[in-house]
Amino acid sequence: MALEFGAPWSRSLKRASAFAVVMLAAIAAAGILIVPARMPLARCMMVGVPVTVGVIAFLSIVSGYSLTATQLEVQRPLWRTTIPLAQLLSVAGDAEVFKGSLRLSGNGGIFSFTGWFWKRRLGCYRAFATDPARAVILKFDKRTIVVTPDDPQRFIVRVRTHLATATAQR
Repeated sequence: MALEFGAPWSRSLKRASAFAVVMLAAIAAAGILIVPARMPLARCMMVGVPVTVGVIAFLSIVSGYSLTATQLEVQRPLWRTTIPLAQLLSVAGDAEVFKGSLRLSGNGGIFSFTGWFWKRRLGCYRAFATDPARAVILKFDKRTIVVTPDDPQRFIVRVRTHLATATAQR
């Protein structure tokens, strides 16, 4: 049986996403309206690049999380990212995890905060987030994952129950 958790957007994510959509649309519109037709490559790039960025960001949206006894699934519009819980060592909430983090690659605020980040205290970690204030850190043997479920406390309790069960079975 899976437990479902939502992935609510923070106010800053809503603002950043709205701003990014407006900017991407403005660049594409400028490509169509301002760039002369005799410059097809420039016109194509000014339309194609913003549209591609917008579509990729949209497809990377984190729409929720599904937690089972053996795995965590990050729900996306067209696929799910599966994270096995077998090597999980600890779980803890940390609303400050993104402060002072450096984005190594990924999306820093167009519809989600996803990708690879680095912070001195954590090292390299992968984020699947929509509201940094709800951040939960999952530490594994060889990696660290950050998620932002709608009810972080309930999520942590459920994952800790999994940890206790897995430890008892070892």
